[in-house]
Amino acid sequence: MQMPAPNQAILARKERIVARLRGVLPSDAVIDDEAETRAYECDALTAYRCPPLAAVLPATTEEVAAVLKICHEEGVPVVPRGAGTSLAGGAMPTADSIILGVARMNEVLETDYENRFIRVQTGRTNLSVSGAVEEDGFFYAPDPSSQLACAIAGNIAMNSGGAHCLKYGVTTNNLLGVTMVMMDGEIVEIGGAHLDAGGLDLLGLICGSEGQLGVVTEATLRILRKPEGARPVLMGFDSNEVAGECVSDIIKAGILPVAIEFMDRPCIRATEAFAGAGYPDCEALLIVEVEGSEEEIDAQLARIMAIARKHNPVELRESGSPEESAKIWLGRKSAFGAMGQINDYMCLDGTIPVSQLPYVLRRIGEMSKEYGLDVGNVFHAGDGNMHPLILFDANKPGDLERCEAFGADILKLCVEVGGCLTGEHGVGIEKRDLMVDQYAPEDLEIQMAVKDVFDPSWLLNPAKVFPLAASEARRMAAE
Repeated sequence: MQMPAPNQAILARKERIVARLRGVLPSDAVIDDEAETRAYECDALTAYRCPPLAAVLPATTEEVAAVLKICHEEGVPVVPRGAGTSLAGGAMPTADSIILGVARMNEVLETDYENRFIRVQTGRTNLSVSGAVEEDGFFYAPDPSSQLACAIAGNIAMNSGGAHCLKYGVTTNNLLGVTMVMMDGEIVEIGGAHLDAGGLDLLGLICGSEGQLGVVTEATLRILRKPEGARPVLMGFDSNEVAGECVSDIIKAGILPVAIEFMDRPCIRATEAFAGAGYPDCEALLIVEVEGSEEEIDAQLARIMAIARKHNPVELRESGSPEESAKIWLGRKSAFGAMGQINDYMCLDGTIPVSQLPYVLRRIGEMSKEYGLDVGNVFHAGDGNMHPLILFDANKPGDLERCEAFGADILKLCVEVGGCLTGEHGVGIEKRDLMVDQYAPEDLEIQMAVKDVFDPSWLLNPAKVFPLAASEARRMAAE
């Protein structure tokens, strides 16, 4: 008996898998056409691309369970995908994998104002969660810059934060419970609509696990009463280091603003050309916002502005109206799009102790000259979550490789000063081989052992988070 050629065997296997998926999903929820699957070949880390075997778009938890059961039986890797806004390659497929997108799972399932929670399907966008409750005076606190587009599924996977996480915390501080589907199709409930669940804190394990342990289909989120008011102040400084010192002094004074955002000259210039926010001509600026009653706001801003004056600001501008507040925030919210008009860029994500801001900013400036690549710094300064934007030319041979090497050195610097490789973008493929710079082999082994328990076959979100050689060896051993 003649064996089919390898390409024929692969094609036959794909046809069988797709046929089985069509048996449990509506016809338009299974995408296997080569041209159409290219829409899923990358996420927002566009430097790397790989078309998947196929993509599926389930609409319910039960449909997700049916898909995972089939993929488990067939030994097919599955890459969960929210809105595809990951900047670390967290939703990039492998050629043999199925993309499982949750975009159609966007319903509000339950709202309880008395107990302050909302339960949603995880394909719902971050901003639309607040939109569902704002008329009743509530909001959902985590606010990533991509909140207009990013999905709650991705927020949970990467433990996303945002400008206001200094006061309200990141996703894990606002997540009460999840419905999750295991790789074999089992549906489990973890946490719930209460302050604390009995037993082990598995919810803390799931949030930030980057789709390695299961597919989260529903989430119970904490919602909060809107504050009485909020007001930002804009501060301009002569250097990045001085701005960093001001941030450190505000935190050391025991003041808790709702947000402290940082932008340097390249970002200021780009956002001015893009959005015309009226920012001063300076080397660095801070946007510091506080909340509360008018009396509380006045008292907090008075202390903050007194600290700022000790650093001889180029400009110190307190908002006097909602319109002025919106304009102060306009440039910050437009920064990533504005920088994209200048050149290709790679957006990094590392976290450092706030006290190390002046030193780290100075070293990034020095490394920029060493590598010959410009950097724009825009980040959540209050909690030390940095987002350097390294500019490069994707069409220039060697530029991407230089950019990656520069980025790796910045992230190693974050670890050296007592920080970590990621604050909210996740590890994905971008930082997987840098994990050895933060963790000892024993630490990585423990983390991989946890995945062994939840996903023994290593089929969920392959080639992510862990050093590639280690994760591929684990996957091959499980076959």
